[in-house]
Amino acid sequence: MEKTVRKFSAFFGGRFVLALLFLCALFLSVSAQAAGVTSMRIGQGVGNVRIVLDADKDFDYKVFILNNPKRLVIDTFGVKVSPKLESYKDKNNLVSQTRLGSVGTDGTRIVFDLKKPAVVKKAFMLPPQSTFGWRFVVDVSLASEREFVSKLGSDHAFSNDSKPVKVASKSRPNPVKAVKKDSKKIIVLDPGHGGRDPGAIGYSGVYEKNITLAMGKELKKILEKEGYKVYLTRSTDIFIPLRERVRIARRHKADLFLSIHADSAVNRSAKGLSVYTLSETASDKEAAALAERENKADVIGGLNLVEHSKEVSDILINLAQRESMNRSSEFATFMVQEMRKSVQLVANTHRFAGFAVLKAPDIPSALLEMGYLSNRTEERLLKQASYRKKLAVSTSRAVNKFFDNMQHASIF
Repeated sequence: MEKTVRKFSAFFGGRFVLALLFLCALFLSVSAQAAGVTSMRIGQGVGNVRIVLDADKDFDYKVFILNNPKRLVIDTFGVKVSPKLESYKDKNNLVSQTRLGSVGTDGTRIVFDLKKPAVVKKAFMLPPQSTFGWRFVVDVSLASEREFVSKLGSDHAFSNDSKPVKVASKSRPNPVKAVKKDSKKIIVLDPGHGGRDPGAIGYSGVYEKNITLAMGKELKKILEKEGYKVYLTRSTDIFIPLRERVRIARRHKADLFLSIHADSAVNRSAKGLSVYTLSETASDKEAAALAERENKADVIGGLNLVEHSKEVSDILINLAQRESMNRSSEFATFMVQEMRKSVQLVANTHRFAGFAVLKAPDIPSALLEMGYLSNRTEERLLKQASYRKKLAVSTSRAVNKFFDNMQHASIF
C-alpha cells in the first residue's frame, strides 16, 4: 500500500507543481491586465467640476476639448482603464455621458459629453498619499462660447509633458492645520438681534440679544486662538437689518458665516439645541435678487458676472448657491456631532428654513439656536459664562472639522 502511494505521488507530484506554476502565471497575467485606472469620481464646484481617476500607477495622458458635439477628451497611455467608468452616474452641471475607446497602439480614450461650453483649467497626477493611491485630476470650468472655441483641439491639450501645475511632495504632504492657519480662514459671527430688537425674552426676563452677543464674543476669542480671522456683525447693543448682516459677511469675504440665536416657545418644557441651514425652496429667488441689486458685480467670490451672458450668469449663481448649501449642510453635520457630546439637542437637530441671514449665495452659512430661553433650566445655563464657553469650544471643534474636511475634499 505504501509503495502504491509513493508511485501515485511521484506520478502526480510533478504535474501538480506544473499546474500550480501555470495558475500562478495566469493569475499574474490577469493581475497585470487589470492594473491601471480602477475608478472615477466627479466633484461639483462653483462653476466647475473636478474629475478624479483612481489608478494603481503613474501614466502618460493628454487632455483637450472638441466640438460638434461638445466633449472633453482624456487620452491615457500605457495603462488599462476599467470598463466600469462607462457606467458611472453623477449629477453635475457640466459633464454627462462617459464613453471609452482606443487611441494609438497602447492608449485608451475617455470621452465626456459636455452640457455647456467649458475649458480645461488643470490636469495633473497626484502621487500616493495616506490611504490614496495614484490619482489623476482634471479641473473643468464653465466658459463662454468664445473661450470654448479658442481652446479647441489637441494644440491646447494638457499633458504630462506640459506640467501645468506643481504636484505636492510625494513623501510628506502639508499638514492641514498649517494650511488653515497660513491661509487665515475668515469667519463672520452674527450675534442675533440687538438695539431696539431684544429677540426672545427669557423665563426670568433676560434678553436674547445679550446672550447672543456674549456668546459671539466668547466664540470669537476661542476661534482667534485657533488661528482664524474672526469678525462680528455687531460688537455692541445696536440694531442691524438682516440683509445688512449678509452684506457684512460678503464684504469680509467670509469663508463661513454663523448666526447665533436662542429659541423661545409657548411650551416652557421645550428645550434643546438646534442648527439651521437654508432650505432649497428658499434659495434661488434670493440669490437672483442679490445679483440684480448688485448689478451682478462680484456676486460670487470675486467673479464679475457682468462679463458673462445672462444664461452663464444664472448657471454660475445656481452653482454657487448649490455649493454653498452643500457646504452649509456639512458644517451643520459637524456642529451636531460636536454638540451632541456635551449638551442636550432637540430631535431632528439639523433643520432647514428660509432665514434671510443664510442667503449669501457664495458663503457656507448656518444658524445656531443655543437652547430655549423660555425654559427655566436652559435660560439659567445660557446665562452662565461657563456653559457658553462649553458651547463655544464645541463650535470651534466643528469649525476645525469643517475646514479640515474641505482641505481633504479639495484633492479627493
